[in-house]
Amino acid sequence: MKIRVEQSELSDACSWTTRTLPARPTIPVLAGVRIGAEEGGLHLATFDMETAAKVHVDAVVDEPGTVVVSGRLLADIAKALPKQPVELTLEGSRLSLRCGRSSFGLPTMPVEEYPELPAFPVEAGSLPGSEFGVAIAQVAVAASRDDTLPVLTGIRVELEGDTITMAATDRYRLAVRRLAWSPDDTSISRQVLVKGKQLADLGRTLGEGDSVSLSLGDPESGLIGFSSPDREVVTRLLHGDFPDYRRLLPKDSQTVAETDREELIESVKRVKLVAAERTTPIRLTFSDDEVLLRAGAGDDASASESLECSVSGDPIEIAFNPDYLLDGLQSIPNEKVTLAFTEPRKPAVLSDGPDYQYLLMPMRLGN
Repeated sequence: MKIRVEQSELSDACSWTTRTLPARPTIPVLAGVRIGAEEGGLHLATFDMETAAKVHVDAVVDEPGTVVVSGRLLADIAKALPKQPVELTLEGSRLSLRCGRSSFGLPTMPVEEYPELPAFPVEAGSLPGSEFGVAIAQVAVAASRDDTLPVLTGIRVELEGDTITMAATDRYRLAVRRLAWSPDDTSISRQVLVKGKQLADLGRTLGEGDSVSLSLGDPESGLIGFSSPDREVVTRLLHGDFPDYRRLLPKDSQTVAETDREELIESVKRVKLVAAERTTPIRLTFSDDEVLLRAGAGDDASASESLECSVSGDPIEIAFNPDYLLDGLQSIPNEKVTLAFTEPRKPAVLSDGPDYQYLLMPMRLGN
């Protein structure tokens, strides 16, 4: 195998594929990245037995071949090389990299021991990359990080005709996002549960492209795929019963407030400085076209701040975890945010329109 490739292209490809490398591989070869060189370029691939990532890189291939080397070491080397063409050559059982005056030699791993990558599912449709990235970020913030409840670490993806609905919850908040897409079959009706961590990572990386394609295997395969023109990822779905989140969304509101989102974010950040413990709530009192934020009481440090706010309905005082409140506010891209309430002990809904809802459980109000 003998290849010439630009340093920036190689570094980007290594950095992207090695994101899926397992921290503790069950077999040594899974710590490697598989490099396949053929006419037209090379492919880099990683696989942790759950998620496979593959990227195509334009390159001059003098001699085709396949090799497996340490993924993280290759990524570190590729990033550190000077911005010049890189020559990769298989010399016996070692892969040599030469770039300018730099030279590296890496031991190879047995190609025959590298597991076969799962077949990429059939494409189901596509959507703009930027919308894909924003939507996932808005929902992933509410996914649980507690692996003892695997279902809640996932993001539910519902495909109904030309609409995708994504939902995630950790039991303390719920995020729901609806967006349009272009399905290959307008009668499609599928519901799947995707690992939240993987989907959030894909939103940040594939979301940078013009378009993202979504591919689904048959229900028995348990696979879902995402791809852009030069990159593709296929991952195993989660199994389990996701909560019936629609029944959690209030149908009516007793109080609705609208305020400047950025001003509210900055106010929450300032007032929460005295909430030393994560369990210390921040109180919000909505009345008379203003919202008053308070935290701390008694002999402890305290803070308060008010800002203008359009309020319709009954006055209300409610308390939230300030970090969860900030997560919701920062997930809304518009200048204004709407907060809808029923009563102090029931969830509130943050939104900026009909396509995104962030439901937040309140904390108990003290004396």
